[in-house]
Amino acid sequence: MLILVCNVGSTSLKYKLFNMPNTDILVEAKIERVGSRDSAIFSYRNNLNGAREDLTGLCVPSYTEGINLFLKYLTDSRTGALQSVEQIDAIGFKTVIAKGYYGIHELTDEVIAAMEAYNSVAPAHNPPYIEAIRKFREILPGRLLVGVFETAFHTTIPLERKMYAIPYEWYEKYGIQRLGFHGASHGFISRQVRQRYGEKYRLISCHLGGSGSLCAIEDGKSVDTSFGFSLQTGIPHANRAGDMDSYIIPFLLDQGLALDEILKGIDKNGGMLGVSGVSNDLRDIEEAAAAGNVRAQLAIDVFCESIVKYIGAFYAVLGGLDYLVFTGGIGENSATVRGKVCRRLAHLGIRLDEAANAAGPKDRIVSTGDSPVKVCIIPTNEEIGIAQDILDNFAR
Repeated sequence: MLILVCNVGSTSLKYKLFNMPNTDILVEAKIERVGSRDSAIFSYRNNLNGAREDLTGLCVPSYTEGINLFLKYLTDSRTGALQSVEQIDAIGFKTVIAKGYYGIHELTDEVIAAMEAYNSVAPAHNPPYIEAIRKFREILPGRLLVGVFETAFHTTIPLERKMYAIPYEWYEKYGIQRLGFHGASHGFISRQVRQRYGEKYRLISCHLGGSGSLCAIEDGKSVDTSFGFSLQTGIPHANRAGDMDSYIIPFLLDQGLALDEILKGIDKNGGMLGVSGVSNDLRDIEEAAAAGNVRAQLAIDVFCESIVKYIGAFYAVLGGLDYLVFTGGIGENSATVRGKVCRRLAHLGIRLDEAANAAGPKDRIVSTGDSPVKVCIIPTNEEIGIAQDILDNFAR
């Protein structure tokens, strides 16, 4: 089954074409700076014949041009892996959230309308995905389009952990509950742990990147998560504040700030950028902290303390812990964050191998041999998880 996975960002398009069930990646491509008329970047790799293309300074004013550009190279006589786009069996999307649709769904008119209903919950994510989905429907009518919603993996969380202590009718009428996100990543990590270590396990998956979340997983099922109803929750993110007292908003309104200004502060100018005043990129923050910048060090400390608190809470929820996995850009690459977090959790049976944490292959164990909790770095692969979900649910 040929499955094309399209990962849509606010200004980017990423593609991987899989031959399932072998999980072979036939083609991978990326378009950056979508919306630009003179500075877009396109990279393309055909793993079947070795064809490559790297272009800069392109005009890609919308997702339509970005999709057309990729499909042109995909079927080109020199660079292509397919003779026709009709050979694609399904197109999968790492969709975020839709009202009433929290799992894996064919992207019908009803599902797209449900995504639009939650545009205000995920303003940076839903509108770009909806535009890309509609363009693929125009270009490839009749193809199976599937949304593997970021909430899908978390549908197994018990209701008592999903519910907020709000009027119950808000849950019934508006669907307000703890939904969770990064499901494709946490699901992939769960599959990896099962394949490597067996069916029975208590796992905390730490997806740490520009956007971050933790997930408590028991025997392959999500049982709790740090994300809530929106992506503006949980641990601090690169730009988003994460957990905060909801009454800060009316307080700031009383101080004369406009609502747009407040929302921008907690969504665009908050998180590690807001605390550090340096950057939203942890690499820059770590460099500044090493040079003595006090606010940069504070941003790292706030970030790590939040992770420690969630791990402690999920340890209690799981009744113990077998595996702690770090993934995502920060989780996979920041020895500083892993080290600070693990050292604070020695009382939970986490014993860090300092040398292994500092350097080694991308996929490795960073706990000592006698550590009761095995601590691992496992690079995430959300696209394979999406392709597998489509195969499992829609293979004919």
